[in-house]
This record gives sequence, structure tokens and C-alpha cells, in this order.
Amino acid sequence: MMTRRKTLTDTEIAAHMLDALAEKGAKALTFGTISQRSGLAPATLAQRYGSVDGMVRHALACEWARLSQAVSEVHSEAHLSTKGAQALLKNLATPSAEVLSLSLRDAELCKAAETWRAQVEAAIAARRGGGSRGRESAAMIFAAWQGRFLWDAAGGKTFRLSDLIKALP
Repeated sequence: MMTRRKTLTDTEIAAHMLDALAEKGAKALTFGTISQRSGLAPATLAQRYGSVDGMVRHALACEWARLSQAVSEVHSEAHLSTKGAQALLKNLATPSAEVLSLSLRDAELCKAAETWRAQVEAAIAARRGGGSRGRESAAMIFAAWQGRFLWDAAGGKTFRLSDLIKALP
């Protein structure tokens, strides 16, 4: 029998939740499932988060914070050029479809998603010369990048993001 850990950080619990979400979908986000993964008692999780919704909200907030931090890190490393925009997107962590879907149901998490999107678009725009044209290009590039990311699993990689980036003014 495995000995239960007495303490886990909220970040560690969030990681267990995000793994469960990726493997089994939203129905895996229960005190029982996370208890099995983390070794913490369901009552401990309930005491810490109040409800399953509270636990899910916390895990998603942690994920948006991680994604925002990743934008800051990649933004400081990628060159301010068209090729830098491609490098930025290649090295950037993205939210899973499940994380995005669940986040859009909650006003605070939706705001976190909007903030992340704005960060990414600003980083792309900086590599497209800034200004209104740079922001417009960044919005189109972001939409194409996320659309491809979300739909790649459904088949085919006929669209190359690099071709779009080169074609835009």
C-alpha cells in the first residue's frame, strides 16, 4: 500500500487535475479522481477548495498563469522580426481545447483567457512592426494559429502558418 503524502502545493494538485482533464475529460474532475492521483483524501480536497467547481477553477487559473508566464519568457527570447513571430509561436505553450472550453464558462477564467490572447497578439504585433497594421496582422495570425492548433487533431496539416505570416503585409 502506498503511503499518502501529507501535503501537496496547490500547483501540484492543479497539475494532477490538468493531467486528468487531458486523459479523461471534464468528467474526471472529481474529488475521488484527484484524490487517487494526488494521494490526498477527498475530504482534504473538499476542505481546501470548498467544491469540485472551486477545485477546477483553481486548476484552470493556475494553467492560465503558467501560459501567461510562458508568453513573457518566449516574448523576451524571440527576435523582433517576421521570423521571430514564427519562432514565438513554435515555442509558445497553448491551452488545450478542454482548458479553453471550461474557462469560457466562468467570467474570471474567461478574462484570464482574454488576457493571454492579448499578450500573444501583442507579442506577434511587436514582430510585425507594431501599429494598427501590426495589430490587425497579429489578430489574423493568432486566429489561424489557434484554429490550426484546435483542428489538427481532426486531420491533415495542409495549411502552413508560415505561409500566412509571409503573405500578410
